[in-house]
Amino acid sequence: MPKGPMIPAARIERAILVLRGHKILLDTDLAALYEVQTRVLVQAVKRNLERFPEDFMFQLTNQEFRDLRSQFVISSSASHGWGGRRSAPYAFTEQGVAMLSSVLNSPRAIAVNIEIVRAFVRLREVIASNKEFAAKLDQLEKKLMTHDQAITEIMLAIRDLMAPPAPTKKRKIGFV
Repeated sequence: MPKGPMIPAARIERAILVLRGHKILLDTDLAALYEVQTRVLVQAVKRNLERFPEDFMFQLTNQEFRDLRSQFVISSSASHGWGGRRSAPYAFTEQGVAMLSSVLNSPRAIAVNIEIVRAFVRLREVIASNKEFAAKLDQLEKKLMTHDQAITEIMLAIRDLMAPPAPTKKRKIGFV
């Protein structure tokens, strides 16, 4: 088992985003976790592009990059001429992150990948348990609606029983 500082699970979980229907990690977040420069990570990936089909890794569009920058206050220093990022980041799915361990073959990369895969598994478990919880709430709501209707019918029947009987016409006594 590789030694080294453990990565806090919360740090990884905070970095996981949902983009284009995939749970992803950005190259900048992965580089920080692996303790390498982003350009080094991207360079290693570009040397092994055949290992990263589109369902493993994709580059953000300029619009997605702008949206992320405004949403998460990612540095915009490149647009001000102060250096920084000149191209949109790469997004890695869970499978892409797993493939990174074969490209970045260091003890740190292996340890980080193990923790990232565990974070993705925990995220799937949370999503699954939320779906189960939502289904149970739906069942409970349906039961309550059925019970509400039954209670309303019972209350109406009780009110009908409590109402005084309507006066009946009395027949006149004698000959008419």
